[in-house]
Amino acid sequence: MIIRSGVAARPGSGRILSGTGAHPPDSMAATYPDVVLSEINGLSRHFTEDTLRAYLLSRTTRTDSGCLIVRGYGSRRGVYQKLAGRAWAHIAAYAVFVGGYDPALEVHHDCGVPDCIEPTHLRQLNHADNCRQRTQRLRCRNGHERETEPGTDRLRRVCRTCNRLAQKRWRERQAAEVAEARTAYGRGPS
Repeated sequence: MIIRSGVAARPGSGRILSGTGAHPPDSMAATYPDVVLSEINGLSRHFTEDTLRAYLLSRTTRTDSGCLIVRGYGSRRGVYQKLAGRAWAHIAAYAVFVGGYDPALEVHHDCGVPDCIEPTHLRQLNHADNCRQRTQRLRCRNGHERETEPGTDRLRRVCRTCNRLAQKRWRERQAAEVAEARTAYGRGPS
């Protein structure tokens, strides 16, 4: 690192960093728009603002409700998505499309869809406000109506229909394994 009159510059980076901090001073933020990308935890450092924007848009589909659903790593839908390294997609989208990302605040989905990255559906709130804004969804991720607990009048955490179907699949797998073991035992060695 080269130091000139209290200002540090990383060799070959073309960036001047003030003092000992790792980020350019606020007066230079407009000159270096990709500074905010360094604030996103887990984001691959090879992305620029333009390449990240193109990458996010290439992995999205628009729904009828206006949400821009991103396809991240894995096959689960309806949950927060990670991509571009190990960064959360909605945080990267907020930083790139909306701007003014503050890592001390949380990114909230106004639409309530965790894998949505539509810029008009995202805003930053502190943790307490984000918890207050969060509501329980009336349907499970498979689209079944959620039931309320009689004692608390809150929605059940586990969907009974999904649970019943999972138990049925498990029983069928177990019965198939038992039948296979019985036929294998019945044959015996020759």
